[in-house]
Amino acid sequence: MTGLRTVCVFSGSSPGARPSYTDAAAALGREVASRGLRLVYGGASVGLMGTVADAALAAGGEVVGVIPQHLVDREVAHPGLTELRVTTSMHERKAMMATLSDGFVALPGGFGTLEELAEILTWSQLGLQSKPSGLLDVEGFFAPLLAFFDHTVTERFVSERHRALVLSADAPGALLDRLADWRPDPAATKWLDR
Repeated sequence: MTGLRTVCVFSGSSPGARPSYTDAAAALGREVASRGLRLVYGGASVGLMGTVADAALAAGGEVVGVIPQHLVDREVAHPGLTELRVTTSMHERKAMMATLSDGFVALPGGFGTLEELAEILTWSQLGLQSKPSGLLDVEGFFAPLLAFFDHTVTERFVSERHRALVLSADAPGALLDRLADWRPDPAATKWLDR
């Protein structure tokens, strides 16, 4: 897997409404570990975040958590990680996660997951980073978001080249394969009319 050594996972701090979300998070953690990849994530022990970390650790993987001090103070930090990095702010957390990672996967989640994904995609669009991003589309969870991304292309707010920055698959192995095979488009520029 050329260039893909560390995968950052964005996910919910809740398990969500369906057991399939937890199953997918565990499957992703196992798949990351089985490929010898390092997992970077938000450092919590709760929700899908804890599930993906626990599964990777149980499969012998290396897991690095990145968590702000205010969440450590709330006792949600995972106590059994390979490494836990504590930051002073959410902004520092996101920057550190991005620096440590070669690619990004979003599992089902809420506002935080969406915000983390949107920032990474914006950085790609602006040429601030060239790393693949993908959605693990569990039972069509991300279908409305993918439709919205298509709508932004139709309405000329996002170019087709930038829409192509968002990879998706419904199985962890297929998504990690897509991330590993991804290559940046050197012709893509931020502005539609240039």
